[in-house]
Amino acid sequence: MQENAKRVMPAEWEKQRAVLLSFPHEETDWHNVDKPADLEASLSPFIRIAQAIAYGEAVYIICKEKEKISNMFCSTRNMTFIEIPTNDTWIRDYGYISIKENDEVKLLDFTFDGWGGKFEASLDNSVNRTLHKKGYLGITPLEQVDFVLEGGSLESDGEGTILTTSACLCNPNRNGGLSKKEMEEKLHTYLGAQRVLWLDYGYLVGDDTDSHIDTLARFVNKTTIMYVKCENQEDEHYEALQKMETQLKSFTTTDGQSYTLIPLPMCEVKYNDARERLPATYANFLITNDALIYPTYDDKNDTKVGEIFKEVFPDREIIPINCLKLIEQGGSLHCSTMQIAY
Repeated sequence: MQENAKRVMPAEWEKQRAVLLSFPHEETDWHNVDKPADLEASLSPFIRIAQAIAYGEAVYIICKEKEKISNMFCSTRNMTFIEIPTNDTWIRDYGYISIKENDEVKLLDFTFDGWGGKFEASLDNSVNRTLHKKGYLGITPLEQVDFVLEGGSLESDGEGTILTTSACLCNPNRNGGLSKKEMEEKLHTYLGAQRVLWLDYGYLVGDDTDSHIDTLARFVNKTTIMYVKCENQEDEHYEALQKMETQLKSFTTTDGQSYTLIPLPMCEVKYNDARERLPATYANFLITNDALIYPTYDDKNDTKVGEIFKEVFPDREIIPINCLKLIEQGGSLHCSTMQIAY
């Protein structure tokens, strides 16, 4: 890193060069020997997400067999299919984290350890280097960082403020469990963070990430945060999400003003075949150059949430995609994508 270089992590609503996706295959958890049809069914939301993004920008699709996957699309305009071995599909957490250093884009390749060693991740951890060696990112510089950090754990306003959770970033299963102060120093060094807003409450049952911020609360502009609100006092999330809301209300912008807070309804309870609760959340949306793509779950709130997004993003097309199959593996729409800054 250059001395005196000014770094910043762009906000998601800033111009993007492309979005990365990583498709399921037979050697991932998506493959069920007893239910082989499940793998085919799981491909459907990935295909729809890729199509929605490709209307307005390039999509790089990491896959095991590019001919097989490309043949699943009616049109492959704006799509590039790249064969790279992977353990799993959640590229938000092992894909590049884009920063701008003196206004030039740089790609950071952090260590990915399977969310604190919960899952095998050696192949996922090598995707960024392999993709860069293949030349798909041109001459955009790559910086390897010997530090565990996942894209889903970070929200940036594009002006030096990072929103995150202490449950993830200060977890002993990542980097030995750093203090907030130590973590803030790292975020300043790597991402140019000038300040960090820490959420100490909020979680989703069924989530393996130790409370990634992109499942709970999201910047939608530099003065506005969308967040998951639970109003059902019988729901096990109620107390933690109430405390999270209270903490969000205490946060202020760099100008000292309270953030505008926009609640997203809690989804109805969704279960898998084993009657385990799944981490359904509307906060796991993706902002692209010309669209807001959000997850739906065959839920009574799906349409209501779409109307909320239309009000917040009047200049973007609002595209719903059914992500029930995604949450069966613990993630959703935003988790399955990673944007590269322009």
